[in-house]
Amino acid sequence: MNHPISGLALLCFIGSLTFEPVFSSEISRPNIVHIVADDLGWMDVGFNGCADIRTPNLDKLAAEGVRFSQFYVQSMCTQTRAALMTGRYPFRYGLQTAVIPSVSAYGLDMEEKLMPQLLKEAGYQTALVGKWHLGHADKKWWPRQRGFDYHYGAMIGELDYFTHEEHGVLDWYRDNEPVREEGYTTQLLGHDAAKLIQSHDSSKPLYLYLAFNAPHTPYQAPQEYIDRYPEIKEPTRRIYAGMVSCLDDEIGRVVAALEERGMRDSTLILFHSDNGGTKNAMFAGVMADMSKVVIPCDNGPYRDGKASLFEGGTRVCALANWPGKIMPGDVDELIHGVDLFTTFASLAGASTEGCRPLDGFDMRKVITSGAPSPRQEIVYNIEPFRGAVRQGDWKLIWRTMLPSSVDLYHLASDPSEKNNVASEHPERVTEMQERLNGLAMEAVKPIFLLDQFKVIQTNMAGQPILPFDEGYGDPEEVGISKKLPKK
Repeated sequence: MNHPISGLALLCFIGSLTFEPVFSSEISRPNIVHIVADDLGWMDVGFNGCADIRTPNLDKLAAEGVRFSQFYVQSMCTQTRAALMTGRYPFRYGLQTAVIPSVSAYGLDMEEKLMPQLLKEAGYQTALVGKWHLGHADKKWWPRQRGFDYHYGAMIGELDYFTHEEHGVLDWYRDNEPVREEGYTTQLLGHDAAKLIQSHDSSKPLYLYLAFNAPHTPYQAPQEYIDRYPEIKEPTRRIYAGMVSCLDDEIGRVVAALEERGMRDSTLILFHSDNGGTKNAMFAGVMADMSKVVIPCDNGPYRDGKASLFEGGTRVCALANWPGKIMPGDVDELIHGVDLFTTFASLAGASTEGCRPLDGFDMRKVITSGAPSPRQEIVYNIEPFRGAVRQGDWKLIWRTMLPSSVDLYHLASDPSEKNNVASEHPERVTEMQERLNGLAMEAVKPIFLLDQFKVIQTNMAGQPILPFDEGYGDPEEVGISKKLPKK
């Protein structure tokens, strides 16, 4: 963690951040506002050096808080959201491959104890404003049935920002009831989150999971936001910039609501993307022919993007802000989305005894004072046909489908993953392959693949087949026409 202050001042400041007495009483537990963007590129925010998109509200939060340089998530939407809600890697319950397609009738294992259930038991008011994407075909998988006191937003992965429909089917709900209303989804979510904060009962701490669908495809923005960027000549990048600016404005609205309500100093804000920005048209959505569109996302120095096991798909822009509790600066320690479950539970004084074995670590001291991370390993994913793991600065990607291949990178010296050094370190390759194989022995079979066999069987009965590419193509994002199952 790099800070322009003296060593003595630093020691004094860290000493003032002792947490044990701070969280010993009910009233001192923080509100938690967890904001997640959708498919946002690592370089598409000002605090990571973006030159052509303006994000002043996020930049202010980063400047007054911490910016994470090694914050990891899964490479796709459902996988990350499942990891956030469970504190466990998705290969442990079968959600490691692709996302939940809207034609499919499965969801996050009901035996998993979720973040809102945990925090609700600890006395928190729990709310999800935004996207769910962890099961939609049966109400038992819906947010209100999984621990949220309140939900407003979408159930699946992609929808029109103005009609709130996907292929003509409405996907917009408030507390389990469909809602027909006008408005741009990003603004509707921001307004709703601010309203929720303004009406919050301050006798209870608040856990707000604010999951925007921006800037996921389709690339749509109000004209006023597009007009902010006449200097961007490429049309899709200009629209995308407008989408990100609108997202930033709504985050600013939420911060202002916290300040007006007198909750700002008692609130931890944590922001990140659900995966890297899209770089491959195959994973860029189904609302338009994306093969003819210039994909606008920028992951900066990191290779590839969404759905990839390279850094561009899994290392995301992220920040945390908590006035008076977080020391401003940069945190260059390893953190994964699964750690938030354990960290939030620790902050809330919530017990995790009823949970299945967790993969996450308590990152309170890492976030607040840049302490060394207890995490030395990142599991990018475990699938029957590929897997990846990072141990220290070494990263292995193993593709097991024939012809198989192995990549080994030293991320400290090669963060862009340009130099595959597997042939130079055979012993390390073998050791890391053994680790991946051991994890694979613990994995539940991917529900997506089992579901695709059912689709094939349906096709044999004369129905359209959903294509998938070598077991990992995303049916939701490769041009498949689909309908939501009846609720």
